[in-house]
Amino acid sequence: MLVYGDSLSAAYGLDIKEGWVALLENKLAKTHPHWQIINLSISGETTAGGLSRLPRALEKYQPDLVLLELGANDGLRGTPLKPFKDNLDRMLALLQKQKIKVIMFEMQIPPNYGSAYTRRFTQTFHTLGKKYQVPVIPFFLKGVAGVESLNQADGIHPTAEAQPKLLNNVWPYLKPAMTARMSP
Repeated sequence: MLVYGDSLSAAYGLDIKEGWVALLENKLAKTHPHWQIINLSISGETTAGGLSRLPRALEKYQPDLVLLELGANDGLRGTPLKPFKDNLDRMLALLQKQKIKVIMFEMQIPPNYGSAYTRRFTQTFHTLGKKYQVPVIPFFLKGVAGVESLNQADGIHPTAEAQPKLLNNVWPYLKPAMTARMSP
């Protein structure tokens, strides 16, 4: 299983062992020990950076499942919607071509760039999810974003206390994908 994301999956500002991916790894060691997790998440990563790294990552690790958690930095930077969508589209097309299961994480952003941009940004995940028949986890940061006590001083990155909530947001989508293909 390849976790392919940004700072939210790279445990930014935390010990890597406190992040939701490490918590998932611990859970899988008990419940699905045949699954191995490779976390290639990079703080600050965008869909353009993710797209450029993806072919090499797939060749090297040959995953059965990819958790695609990218887009937040595109939205925070106000990346034009067309290249943002095209990057995600190309990643999903590559994964589909190689018959790799994918779970995509919906990202939401503050309305700094206007309601039309914000709405279309979030809708992009669902449009592509339908196009590729890929499950989309509704707002990965649900129950965490905007909760001061669950975010670091920057107001963006979740604290260690928030990480179990993030894992709980992912698990209902991940469990069926793993049981559909029990052995990597």
